[in-house]
Amino acid sequence: MNKQKLLAKALAGSKNLWFTEAVALAKAFGYRLARTKGSHHIFVHPKIKELINLQEVGGKAKPYQVRQLLDIVERYNLLLELGDES
Repeated sequence: MNKQKLLAKALAGSKNLWFTEAVALAKAFGYRLARTKGSHHIFVHPKIKELINLQEVGGKAKPYQVRQLLDIVERYNLLLELGDES
């Protein structure tokens, strides 16, 4: 799924996002995986101090964590990195 469609899916309803899609979305906004401890996947951004924590439950991302990601994207006016659409 391309990054713009993934963002539209997340905005339409954070309960329907697969964990892998949430990770792809975080990476599309410039976040990178810093560490994993148990089920917690911690992502960092080079220009933002706020971390993003994503957890997988039954293959899906936790909805409140997807909303937190979207809130950070809006608060800092992050743009999708549209490079390779794989």
